[in-house]
Amino acid sequence: MGERINLNTSGMQCIGAYLAKPEGKPKGGIVVVQEIFGVNPHIRSVADTFAAHGYTAIAPAFFDHVETGVELRYDPADFKKGIALVGEIGFDRAIEDVASAAQSIQSAGKIGVVGYCWGGSVALLAATRLGLPAVSYYGARNVNFLDEKLRAAAQFHFGERDTSIPPEAVQRHRDALPNMEIYTYPAGHAFNRDIDPSHYDAASAKLALQRALAFFDRHLGNS
Repeated sequence: MGERINLNTSGMQCIGAYLAKPEGKPKGGIVVVQEIFGVNPHIRSVADTFAAHGYTAIAPAFFDHVETGVELRYDPADFKKGIALVGEIGFDRAIEDVASAAQSIQSAGKIGVVGYCWGGSVALLAATRLGLPAVSYYGARNVNFLDEKLRAAAQFHFGERDTSIPPEAVQRHRDALPNMEIYTYPAGHAFNRDIDPSHYDAASAKLALQRALAFFDRHLGNS
């Protein structure tokens, strides 16, 4: 469904991106922010899913700033590499890339952001720093940014068995953002990652997607 494109960033460096378009007029646009594993088959599938539901979806390849075409596996060695890469990219540059990606699909209408794991925290920052409606899936680093004021609506999804995001961290979200949608599921971390049987929870992923789509339909949908 999608295609690889080049994306101009604020620093005039060109990085890659995966672009998926819906059939017919889009409801809006969604920037899909990867986990620490790059724009791999799972993230491309996520973009395709949002496109199938009527949105133009783009997944910027943040790691291209360091190494072109990185697609990591879910094993210890690649996990370690992914941690190093997101540390090198940093949140400020990631937000700049999200802004560039959003601008590139602005013809689709209103733009939102969805992110997973590391990308979940980038999504939160898109709501605080860019004013874009955002859906954050299991962003363990969110707690570092809960003092930033939201400039757009945000929705959060957490696994109740996620050891990287204990219940007290979820409660901190509820305390800091009492008017936002915050959901928990009987699942662990990365429960939406459907190509990884060790993490995927089908029922939780389905319900979270329904809620995310309803969120985007409310905040982006072009009627």
